[in-house]
Amino acid sequence: MSKDPLLQPFQLKHLTLKNRIMTTSHEPAYPEDGMPKDRYRAYHAERAKAGVALTMTAGSAAVSKDSPPVFNNILAYRDEVVPWIRNLTDACHAHDCAVMIQLTHLGRRTAWNKGDWLPSVSSSKHREPAHRAFPKLIEDWDIERIIGDFADAAERMKAGGMDGIELQVYGHLLDQFWSPLTNDLTGPYGADTLENRLRFPLDVLAAIRKRVGDEFIVGFRYTADEAQKGGITPQEGIEISKTLAATGQLDFLNVIRGRIHTDPAMTDVIPVQGMPSAPHLDFAGAVRKATGMPTFHAARIPDVATARHAVQSGQLDMVGMTRAHMADPHIVKKIMEGREEDIRPCVGATYCLDRIYQAGDALCIHNAATGRELSMPHQIDPAPVARKVVIIGAGPAGLEAARVAAERGHDVVVFEAQPEPGGQIRLTAQNPRRREMIGIIDWRMAQCAARDVVFHFNTWAEVEEVRAEKPDVVIVATGGLPNLELFETGREADHMISAWDIISGDVKPAGDVLIYDESGDHPALQAAEVAAAAGLKVEIMTPDRTFSPEVMAMNLVPYMRSLQDKDVVFTVTRRLTGVVRRGNKLTATIGTDYSDHTETRDYDQIVVNYGTMPLDELYFDLKPFSTNKGAVDHDALIAGEAQKTMRNPDGAFQLFRIGDAVSARNTHAAIYDALRLVKDI
Repeated sequence: MSKDPLLQPFQLKHLTLKNRIMTTSHEPAYPEDGMPKDRYRAYHAERAKAGVALTMTAGSAAVSKDSPPVFNNILAYRDEVVPWIRNLTDACHAHDCAVMIQLTHLGRRTAWNKGDWLPSVSSSKHREPAHRAFPKLIEDWDIERIIGDFADAAERMKAGGMDGIELQVYGHLLDQFWSPLTNDLTGPYGADTLENRLRFPLDVLAAIRKRVGDEFIVGFRYTADEAQKGGITPQEGIEISKTLAATGQLDFLNVIRGRIHTDPAMTDVIPVQGMPSAPHLDFAGAVRKATGMPTFHAARIPDVATARHAVQSGQLDMVGMTRAHMADPHIVKKIMEGREEDIRPCVGATYCLDRIYQAGDALCIHNAATGRELSMPHQIDPAPVARKVVIIGAGPAGLEAARVAAERGHDVVVFEAQPEPGGQIRLTAQNPRRREMIGIIDWRMAQCAARDVVFHFNTWAEVEEVRAEKPDVVIVATGGLPNLELFETGREADHMISAWDIISGDVKPAGDVLIYDESGDHPALQAAEVAAAAGLKVEIMTPDRTFSPEVMAMNLVPYMRSLQDKDVVFTVTRRLTGVVRRGNKLTATIGTDYSDHTETRDYDQIVVNYGTMPLDELYFDLKPFSTNKGAVDHDALIAGEAQKTMRNPDGAFQLFRIGDAVSARNTHAAIYDALRLVKDI
């Protein structure tokens, strides 16, 4: 019997949870037609199979038609959800994993132009900044209706085989009532007393209990400290927690600290890379101590050591490792097998959540199988025949290709021109706040080392060196170099430097700096941070109507916080069309896509961020010697089948290129390229 605190069972009412690790409620935005169909089931079943004790699904399932699915939520207000829930719970129960679901009414945290186009409702007359919909101030008949909707939804979840539910009480309708910041009501549900503010969520709880009985597990995931002036204080949050415990109707408390009504507030609740780990753990422990209730919590608990401390120190009964399980669904299995060093690390990039909040589906920045369990493997099967695979480039694409090929049992050799692996990731990690990104590289290097992959660093591979290896497969993952050609002008950006030059320290920022951003991704903001930290005047310019759209909500917050007190301005809808040097100044010609207007402005330094151009000379030099001449059968690639294209019977090897060696994209795309190609080699 293991003595590891994380592997001890926990008794939750009648339910025995086999260990202390859970994934907390989150909506990966995988539903189809509002239902948790096969993709949703496969995602949770993978984690259940690998040993997680409790998977909390949905974040959150909507109980009412006027809580439209702004995050592609599960529609718990439809009867047809029940068999789909049953499929999900059966799949997880088969692996002795408990399954619960989070229910909610979004209140003002949604949009009226979704779903059935019903007005949003709230106890507040003010719109939520993040979702911008002005709500209708809720009426008595709305309250009665929604209480019934919660009870109906809970009954459906019980019918679907769920072990329990939790109610979402932070940032959504239930919390909007109990927060003094979002309650504009008078009367029995009004803001004048704490008792009145708590009345609605407690009425909902009572209605659910009446419907599902005493044995069904019910909990609250709730904010016990809004961390904002005028909101719920820690002291009041403890009193709320004691009140919840005293009802005798709740089985667990899942503690949140903060608000989620703006991007900065949400980023404090769900911290990203560069922010402290487990920032709210001590507060969750204080709630547990004050109430004696089973206490759950999750907020940037990315590694096993932090999770183990949370349980061993008595602060939590169940520890949530949700983003960590998106990076590696097999955490528990690896702990049990003594292979913690093999756990793929969560690097805090929060690509997963940022995609959801931009109406996408959740994907892990460096595990391309997450969310693709129906088509991509988390564990690589050995190939029927070992082959010689040569890879050029040790960035994220090349290292993923090397890792997967080695796990397939192939003989793998990697050439890298630089003295160290990492490619653009190593550049990204120059920012102290983003240094965790190097975990993407370090983990793959460790996996390759364990499988005897041969690396040749400081080696600029040429055709003859590659052919001398007598490869069966060659994969070009050489990445790209900064693009310094202005859009559709055909002119190189004379007198200008790249964002990479500033980030790497190869060029020092000087004077008045223009950072011209055509890509809208991280390098422009990273360069701006470097220049602003040097005390310089910085202008970030884009031809788009918004700046940095590829950085997305939660990752944008740390950049903005670092730049707000600096001399930095953002200029949108302006296009750089040319630059000339006049003495010590650079004169920029600036236009716009919206009219014929042009103007000139002077700067001391102009920095361009316009993606990369493929470093592809070796690929084209190798094409004549390959059997497929570089061609990819897209149908086979998408279907998960091996590449069999034959265009040159006299060729000696298959040739492919991946990542930015094809075109400028992002880290996830590069890793996905490698996984779905190499898993079938």
